[in-house]
Amino acid sequence: MDSRSFGRVGSWMLMALMAAGPAWAAESAEQRVARLEKELTRLVEADRENQRRQQILTEEVRKLREALVLPEKKELKSQYGLGPAASKVYQKEKGFSVGGYGQGWYTNFVDDKGTKSNLADLTRLVLYNGYKFSDKLVFNSELEYEHGTTEKTGSVSVEFAQIDYLADPRLNVRAGMLLLPIGFTNEVHEPLFYHGNQRPEVERQIIPTTWRENGIGIFGKLNDDWDYRAYVVSSMKASAFSSANLRSARQNGSEARSEDYSLALRSDYQVTPELSIGGSVFSGDQGQGETLKVSAAGAVARPDAHTNLFEAHAQFRKGGLQLRALGARANVDDADVLSAAAAVKGLGPIGSRLSGAYVEAAYDLMPHLNASSTQALEFFVRREAYDTLDRVPFGFADDLSRDVRLTTVGLDYKPDPQMVLKLDYRNFSAGKGTIPDEINLGLGWIF
Repeated sequence: MDSRSFGRVGSWMLMALMAAGPAWAAESAEQRVARLEKELTRLVEADRENQRRQQILTEEVRKLREALVLPEKKELKSQYGLGPAASKVYQKEKGFSVGGYGQGWYTNFVDDKGTKSNLADLTRLVLYNGYKFSDKLVFNSELEYEHGTTEKTGSVSVEFAQIDYLADPRLNVRAGMLLLPIGFTNEVHEPLFYHGNQRPEVERQIIPTTWRENGIGIFGKLNDDWDYRAYVVSSMKASAFSSANLRSARQNGSEARSEDYSLALRSDYQVTPELSIGGSVFSGDQGQGETLKVSAAGAVARPDAHTNLFEAHAQFRKGGLQLRALGARANVDDADVLSAAAAVKGLGPIGSRLSGAYVEAAYDLMPHLNASSTQALEFFVRREAYDTLDRVPFGFADDLSRDVRLTTVGLDYKPDPQMVLKLDYRNFSAGKGTIPDEINLGLGWIF
């Protein structure tokens, strides 16, 4: 090939390469676009995965916060007959719940003080522990430390421990150690929900608050305004009845003798948004099959000691005004036999009838002092009358010292909806003898 032919071939090859260049360049750009689209798709999918993981992490953090019991914003409210702090577990979606309350006070005895000494006491420190297994199955409990120690008069006790099966708003089942649904304070005894440092004496001496026994029962709301509770529980031990009250006869679920059982029934009706009324009854034999020595000669008896305890109550709330009234009576069969057994031990008679009542009025002064305040300053007056020997068996002498009148006047200051400072004066008078008056200054809280 001569030089001219070689030049022509070279020119053709160069022209062919120049013509093919743009095609190669175009193909490379399409590949880059494809790669970018593929990368963009990958990034979008990765972002979606990150969002999913973030949602999972957020949920886990929420659960962890609940598990660590960080402060909750939910308002405490009473449910299923229990106090607001005791009801926290019912508001949870699932899992563990903890709450509680505490109270303590200083008491200065005045007027007819006798041999009594002034005292300061950490009266109660309580923990509520609950676990919500599901929407229907809930465990709830109360563990109480009294008087700061297990020495002297102190103790550590289970106040209630129960399993609730929430089948339907109208019909649910409860079993375990149960608070009896009697009166205002036996179930709702957290310090922010009754006035004064001490609970009403009628609900201590006639109704033996705090009163709990092992049992099983049902509870529910028949409609928005009408609720009920009905339990079968271990009876008390009539051999421990006394002239003072029935408190020492409670078995408190501790290796409780269970030869006899009693019914505990309660119903409440919301008449208007301001007014509620209700009542309860405890009924059953309390003898527990025990044989009692009833004479120095050694005669014995086995009393049934059937006991009926009734109470009726009403409550009115409107604005800052609060009114309460409660009346209670217990009728004890075989009180003559029980009194004879007590006499053998050198003790006083057992009342065949115990009765008491109180009325209470309270008013929140804070709106008149600071209309924008969320605090409360409640002035209250409570008047009580009770007699644990309202009627005694034939042949036994009455003890007029058991016929008591009590007036309590005081202030409850709530700087926070979950804390209260209390100051009150209690004036006692009895049919016989003297009972020292008291000035009480105390503190209470719930959480």
